[in-house]
Amino acid sequence: MILLLAVTLPIVTGALLPVFRMKDSGRNAYLMISAVLTTVLVGVAVLGEQAAITVLSFNKYLDITLRLDNLGKVFAAVIALLWPVTLFYATDYMKGHEKQTSFFSFFLMSYGVTLGVAMSANLLTLYVFYEIMSLSTLPLVMHGGKPSSIAAGLKYLYYSLGGSAFAFIGLVYLVYYGRTTAFVPGGLFQGISLTHTAQLRLGYILCFLGFSVKAAVFPVHGWLPTAAVAPTPVTALLHAVAVVKSGVFAIIRVTFFSFGVAMLKDSYAQYIPLALTVFTIVYGCSMALKEKHLKRRLAYSTISNLSYILFGALLMTRQGLTAGLMHLVYHALMKITLFLIAGVFNQRADIYYIDQMRGIGKRLPLLSALFTLGSLAMTGIPPLIGFISKWYLAEAAVLLGGVLPIAGIAALLISAVLTSMYLMVPAVTMYTRPGSLGSIQPIETGFKVTLTGLSIAMLALSFYSVPLIDFLTRTAAEVV
Repeated sequence: MILLLAVTLPIVTGALLPVFRMKDSGRNAYLMISAVLTTVLVGVAVLGEQAAITVLSFNKYLDITLRLDNLGKVFAAVIALLWPVTLFYATDYMKGHEKQTSFFSFFLMSYGVTLGVAMSANLLTLYVFYEIMSLSTLPLVMHGGKPSSIAAGLKYLYYSLGGSAFAFIGLVYLVYYGRTTAFVPGGLFQGISLTHTAQLRLGYILCFLGFSVKAAVFPVHGWLPTAAVAPTPVTALLHAVAVVKSGVFAIIRVTFFSFGVAMLKDSYAQYIPLALTVFTIVYGCSMALKEKHLKRRLAYSTISNLSYILFGALLMTRQGLTAGLMHLVYHALMKITLFLIAGVFNQRADIYYIDQMRGIGKRLPLLSALFTLGSLAMTGIPPLIGFISKWYLAEAAVLLGGVLPIAGIAALLISAVLTSMYLMVPAVTMYTRPGSLGSIQPIETGFKVTLTGLSIAMLALSFYSVPLIDFLTRTAAEVV
């Protein structure tokens, strides 16, 4: 019952928000209470053992069921910790914006829908929540109604619909050949001789391509930089927590819990996705280096880093999956911090492009220092969390060996160099180059508290993340 409450509470309270005509202070309190209660429910679920709950059953093969295993706990915890933080930030960020009630309504509903993805017990349930997430986040991308926002929303929708079609084909393959869509550690087809291996591998490739739209794998990544036009709280969640990580999470699910490593490993069904992720790592960084718009540069960085996670997972080893899950958690923390800082630069200092950041270090010392810290972590400077996950990824590739894993190591090294250029160079110029900034609006205490708290969490995990790594190692060992 706790799982169902955790999913439905933010959806229901978000849907009811337009019904109540509240002033800003009352609305903000309502939002934060709903979000915090949801996070408490998720915390209880993550720390305990909850029985599966079937919400709707269509037949003996298909049902909508919620269940929380260790992999789901990882994603649910990331969502539950970062969503209320971003909501708190958004209450200050959205001051003066039009249609705030509808914005926060969809913002809160998306929280519950994303938790539904994390808590899905089978692929059908995940697919349903995955599609609802596209619909609940679409108004957020299009918020404001500007032509650029509408164009970005339509592009996001078209890409999502195409991905959904391919993912649905993979779902059909599982129902036809596996007689179930349930998530089983190790996959549905382990330890048996299959006469339909070729068809199932094709089904996996189609499923991978479908879910890789939201995971922004080349060549179906184009919607993500365009979506940077959305308000910063939205892009922070799109690029760090909700949509893109749901795509990554879905790929991990179908790889290890549906089709299974035993059938996929050492076949084209492993090699093609692995090659795409290796290429995307370098491609995303290269495009980020060319991009002059701050939020779009961070968007291309996200494209690269999502493929870090998938590269580790698609090695299909215990070490690789552990490293991929580490980067899933660490990247969420690093990237949401950078995006939220970029939002303050936009709103309070009218900084939208990289060259406008010059000299801001003296005018906004705290935010500049936190941006520099996040950039150092993303680059992979030891002992920060970006270095930890990248080291584990490289180690997993070395242990496996082979052409594509070694190519992946080369991609990681190239990416580290390019990341230092597209993030650290602007960070340095904030202190060393003269700028031509105009007036800067006062920075609200809420912004400072949120961003400082995220940065402290980043530092804490950099120096003490052993319990987390141990848990992720046990999670990987359950399925590989």
